[in-house]
Amino acid sequence: MSSLSIQLPVAIILLGGGLIATFSGYRLFRALLVLYGFIGGVVIASLLIDGLETWMAIGATFVGGLLGAALVRIVWVAGVALIGASLAVFALHLIIDGDPNVWLVVATSIGGAVVSVKGRQHVLIAGTAFGGSWTAIVGGMALFQQPAALAVTAGDLSQLFPMAPLAGQMVFAVAWLAVGALGLIVQSKGGGGPVRPHAQKHQK
Repeated sequence: MSSLSIQLPVAIILLGGGLIATFSGYRLFRALLVLYGFIGGVVIASLLIDGLETWMAIGATFVGGLLGAALVRIVWVAGVALIGASLAVFALHLIIDGDPNVWLVVATSIGGAVVSVKGRQHVLIAGTAFGGSWTAIVGGMALFQQPAALAVTAGDLSQLFPMAPLAGQMVFAVAWLAVGALGLIVQSKGGGGPVRPHAQKHQK
């Protein structure tokens, strides 16, 4: 089965899910974790379906998505730490040219995870705003058959900033940061109200 037949629906999911995450990520955090788990499962499954008949490839991809969603649902609490770690690594790539030392990446990830647990609400708002904006822009680019974005839908994240060097990707970086900042403002003004009663329920 051609990977292009999988990339189109993945691009649509990335665009839609990314926009939701950007502007309502904190309120819908658990649902978004499941969505991104499904997307991750689909992407991983799409790497393993070469040579299968079309109906088998579609079935395997769907099952992969369900398994990814189920796994994330089981370990959703770790999502807070993962978002903090991801943001910290993103920031590290912004500061350092080229590939940083592996141990520096590990230390940065751990530090980001610890900070995210301490300041959960702010980290979740920032993480979903900027993570969602990156995802949405990639999804939109993939719909227009942009090669680097299509590579992302196939599981290769190395061709787009911040995993790739900033040189030659300034437009992408500015668009990502601008949309992310807008999402950050929208979510911060919204206050994330619907999540608080649930959190208070668990604290009692």
